[in-house]
Amino acid sequence: MKTFTLGQSKEQVLQMIPEKRIKLVQLGGEKICISRNGEAFFAFEPFCPHRMASLLQGTIVRDEIVCPLHEYRFDLRSGQVLTGQCPDLKVYKVELSESGLEIWI
Repeated sequence: MKTFTLGQSKEQVLQMIPEKRIKLVQLGGEKICISRNGEAFFAFEPFCPHRMASLLQGTIVRDEIVCPLHEYRFDLRSGQVLTGQCPDLKVYKVELSESGLEIWI
């Protein structure tokens, strides 16, 4: 497991990732999506495990993401599929600190 830090301060990260928006970032050799709800941040794989639809077009509702293709819902904390029948979404541990957003991949 490798740790990456996005940004150099808490304020910078809050500006970098707008509320309830999804941003694609490349960390090492992996592309992941990052979103936030208030100061709660979420990192997850960029494609729905059902039909590989891009989750960049998804909708953030509370702590869930809704896939734009079939409206499957996933819990952004655990990755568990909440509606639909497919594998769970891969999620990554994140932690916001005064020195940026740490992401474990």
